[in-house]
Amino acid sequence: MPWSTSFEDPIPLPEGGQLLTLKDAGEYIQSLPKAVQATEPWQTATEALLLVINQNGPAMFARIGMMQALYPRGERVFSESGKKTHWGKRKLKRDQ
Repeated sequence: MPWSTSFEDPIPLPEGGQLLTLKDAGEYIQSLPKAVQATEPWQTATEALLLVINQNGPAMFARIGMMQALYPRGERVFSESGKKTHWGKRKLKRDQ
């Protein structure tokens, strides 16, 4: 697949602008500092991009990799601040 292939939907960048083609995505990754490029999300995005280019994979793979690297999900943490239950608080009539 050529580098000039467009994404189905442009990828919005956090600092403004957007990535329209596979070439734009590759140049964006290369513009990042080496320490950032070495992180796991960006390595995955790079591998997905190369898979699309070298093995004619679907462009959606590269888009998904880029979106996950640009907008990582936070770690899910269980919060006990939600609704409190009544379990264990009720007393039977005979126990009162």
